[in-house]
Amino acid sequence: MDDYPLLNLFWTMLWFFLWVMWLFLLFRVIMDVFRSHDLGGLAKAGWLILVLVLPYLGVLIYVVARGKSMSKRDAREAREREAAFKAYVREAAGTDGRDGTRGGSHVEDLSRLSDLKDKGALTEEEYQRAKSRILV
Repeated sequence: MDDYPLLNLFWTMLWFFLWVMWLFLLFRVIMDVFRSHDLGGLAKAGWLILVLVLPYLGVLIYVVARGKSMSKRDAREAREREAAFKAYVREAAGTDGRDGTRGGSHVEDLSRLSDLKDKGALTEEEYQRAKSRILV
């Protein structure tokens, strides 16, 4: 270990880190080429060939030419995933309510009952009976 100084170890770690970051960027660009709906088949093939044949130059050109649309696609995909997740949660919890079904939660039902009681539409006895039905 005496023939490999500490500075060389740091340089090796730096180059390894840059290599890993480079691979990450390369795969990110390749994934973006394939998920891009505004590119046709020939354009996708052209970008893929450019990125694979001249990787450093190809990725640099791709990021300069399509970097802004790359971030827009990422943001749109994140919004779609979030909306799909929220729809799944609403469906699983049974609180959708968009198809005309009631589907409210116990908290919403209790809130409505409390509002009716505060307005005087329900007596205390009716309120307690309805509350016990909801909580059972």
